[in-house]
Amino acid sequence: MQNDTTRKIVHVDMDAFYASIEERDDPSLKPRALVMAHDPRQTGGKGVVTTANYVARQYGVHSAMPANEALKLVPQKLLTFKTPDFEKYRAVSDQIHQLFHQVTDLIEPVALDEAYLDVTANHDFNTTIQLALWLQDQIRQQTQLSSSIGLSYNKFLAKEASEYNKPRGRTVILPEQAQLFLDRLPIEEFRGVGKKTAPMLQDLGITNGATLRAYGQDRLIAKLGKMGYELYRHALGIDNRPVLVRTAKSIGKERTYRAFLTSEAAVRAQLEKLAGMVAEALAKKQMHGKTVVLKVRDGEFNTQTRRQTSDHYFRSAQSILDAAWQLWTQDTDQPAQIRLLGITVTGLDPQQYENIDLPV
Repeated sequence: MQNDTTRKIVHVDMDAFYASIEERDDPSLKPRALVMAHDPRQTGGKGVVTTANYVARQYGVHSAMPANEALKLVPQKLLTFKTPDFEKYRAVSDQIHQLFHQVTDLIEPVALDEAYLDVTANHDFNTTIQLALWLQDQIRQQTQLSSSIGLSYNKFLAKEASEYNKPRGRTVILPEQAQLFLDRLPIEEFRGVGKKTAPMLQDLGITNGATLRAYGQDRLIAKLGKMGYELYRHALGIDNRPVLVRTAKSIGKERTYRAFLTSEAAVRAQLEKLAGMVAEALAKKQMHGKTVVLKVRDGEFNTQTRRQTSDHYFRSAQSILDAAWQLWTQDTDQPAQIRLLGITVTGLDPQQYENIDLPV
């Protein structure tokens, strides 16, 4: 099997991202078991944990767990539920991604809190280790948040490296170190091995990378199909997947209003704010687009979208607002109560010099 060991891949994984942002903004939360979820005591037991801080994790709380379970695991005097504020988290994620773009444009976002960076040839540092440490330090300085950094020659190993010593971890796996690292890695820590697969592999005598490798490719494929093939390659340190640069198809912002909007002036004021936010997001990503979409949800949860496409690019807050307001006023039968408004710009292109339309 061919194994490309020439690349240099960095995996950045923020530590308990949502919870850490809330602790940063409210330090009184730090000693508490902070669980990011709707409080199940107020939702009739409904809700799922998005993430939890490290205090809560000590009691066994983890993401994707029913929020009701956290009530059973954590002493009530320590437990705090907090509803996630994704608009805030996206803003911080955008700030971190701006740092990524200072070292490379070969970035594959995985979620708001993690990304792969291919820095094989596209950086100005003496070593890739210097680059990774600089990134981690800049994230801390500019956001007051901690991250874990993994560096290796492929995505699988870079991800394993970032998970190896969380939080605030710094782990490098060189090609000559990879096999020893993987041989010692417990099977349940291999990416893709979940709660159902791990016991099945353990029943086969597979407890770590060494026993996984010794079991052999053919037998693994017979037991697990395509997953067995991938696991065997990973046990050898092989993962030739490229870092996939994803271009945004649309950029939008929306707001839900607990106190419904009931006047045209209130709608106009909120559209102005949203247009400004979208224009700022477009500028950060150096994009602009030819279609504006207005999303409206009324007090009865009826949702409709309206769109306007132009031969010219929408880029400025004023041009986006003008289009959104035109879309709003074209319907003479407006709802009496507005629960949600949203503005999105689609049909995106980079803001390159040759395709920027000058304002008239």
